[in-house]
Amino acid sequence: MKKILLLLLITSQFLLALVSIVPVDIGDKPGLHGVVSSTLETKKGNTDKENYKFSTRVTYDSNTSYVTWGELSRTYGESNGIEDVNKYYFHLRHIHAITQESFCSEIYLQTQEDIFKLIKVRSLAGAGIRYKIFEVFNGGKGYLGLGGFYEHVNYTDTVNPEEENVRFNAYFAYTIKLTEDSDLSYSLFYQPRYDRLHDYVTSHKVSMELLVYKALYLNFSASWDIDNEPAIGVKDSDFSQETTFVLKF
Repeated sequence: MKKILLLLLITSQFLLALVSIVPVDIGDKPGLHGVVSSTLETKKGNTDKENYKFSTRVTYDSNTSYVTWGELSRTYGESNGIEDVNKYYFHLRHIHAITQESFCSEIYLQTQEDIFKLIKVRSLAGAGIRYKIFEVFNGGKGYLGLGGFYEHVNYTDTVNPEEENVRFNAYFAYTIKLTEDSDLSYSLFYQPRYDRLHDYVTSHKVSMELLVYKALYLNFSASWDIDNEPAIGVKDSDFSQETTFVLKF
């Protein structure tokens, strides 16, 4: 209990970002399990601020041939009565074993909205192949992925026209087991358009997860996303640092 209280005092504000970058492996946790988190932040006085955040992730692991997971998150916030955050995200992915040791196929669907990036709706569907890397560090596991996806983007303004793109998708993801109850993860995504390779999106994410008490975990993460040809009126990069309490069941 003292350990939990100390962490709560150190972490004065915790944000919601349950899009896990830890590679999901068939047989890691057989059966049905999930992760859930919700946050309400309210400040009144010199600063009026309200943030509502919710995220959930459900995974089914067959333990032999496939794993399927879906994730949903919703975030809304206001500062001094003015909306400053409004977004949602949904992702569904199915991973199926091709060979017992190394190769898997992946198919996925995704839809999202981010009003302050001018995205009314962005939907995509994709597929690819994933290769499991042999351990580089003791207790580590990593993956290389290669594939592609179709995306449709509809913006909130009339300055940016609708987009229909086909993009390549390449990624590297690795997790190192620091202790029995903690790990460190990193992922890199590179997504160029097939017809304009200089129009690309990249994403770097690093995360460290620590067990606090029983099924309660503390996650520290940072991400840096770059879109070298963003929508008009949107910056080409975003950096975020987040601290999250996560409940697993």
